[in-house]
Amino acid sequence: MSEIRELIDGNWTVKLGHVHRESIKALILQQYHQKEKGLPTELAQVANEAASVGGDGGAGVESSGKLKLYSYWRSSCSCRVRIGLNLKGIEYEYKAVHLLKGEQRSPEYLKLNPVGFVPALVDGDIVLADSFAILMYLEEKFPERPLLPKDLQKRAINYQAANIVASGIQPYQNIPILKFMKEKFGPDEDVAWARDHIRRGFAALEKLLKDHAGKYATGDEVFLADLFLAPQVDGAIRRFNVDMNEFPTLLRIYEAYSEIPAFRDAMPGKQPDTPPEHRD
Repeated sequence: MSEIRELIDGNWTVKLGHVHRESIKALILQQYHQKEKGLPTELAQVANEAASVGGDGGAGVESSGKLKLYSYWRSSCSCRVRIGLNLKGIEYEYKAVHLLKGEQRSPEYLKLNPVGFVPALVDGDIVLADSFAILMYLEEKFPERPLLPKDLQKRAINYQAANIVASGIQPYQNIPILKFMKEKFGPDEDVAWARDHIRRGFAALEKLLKDHAGKYATGDEVFLADLFLAPQVDGAIRRFNVDMNEFPTLLRIYEAYSEIPAFRDAMPGKQPDTPPEHRD
């Protein structure tokens, strides 16, 4: 894993990983000429450390082109990205982060994602967190199988549906929130809390998509909204016992996802870190 050091000196913010010695030298010279006062002494120290670790052969960040996805089997946010990677046919290395054991708060993981959530994606020297940002990055870098339609209105509907899930539903079922509700109000209140917010969000999605849905959320092709809907509906059914008969459009769309290998293989029950009792 690349060790990223962040130093701040006035308006300076410099991020360095374990990179080749010559790259460090070039960076130092470049920054020196940009700042007549010269480099902060801390930057030179970090540069020397990185150069000594990398040696003449470099490395720290692996030169392999395979992406790394830091994920948790039951995380709906991670599942969105897994579906996107599968749809685009991108091979990646699965790095399990056990949320219930608190591995997301380890110093090593916090260097990747200071917020301490999953997923996080590592692509060479690039580290991204937040499923929406990751999916937009993948869309730009690997455009061959687009996740967004060309039609402007349909694209906007995809953004809107995805954000209803990401902002109006999923945050209310995060582990810390559910733990707080359970401890503060009683042993069954966590599920009731999550179910209530899921039902409200699903009601909004049902109204939004009724005039736009085809076989999938916004027509007969899979797009961004579907990546957000699939894990959210799956979790609503499996974890929170939501009666999906109240939301016939969402239920029909969800059932259609089971026909697509890219969706099936990304679901929580089929991940490397899925516990045996939850495997499909």
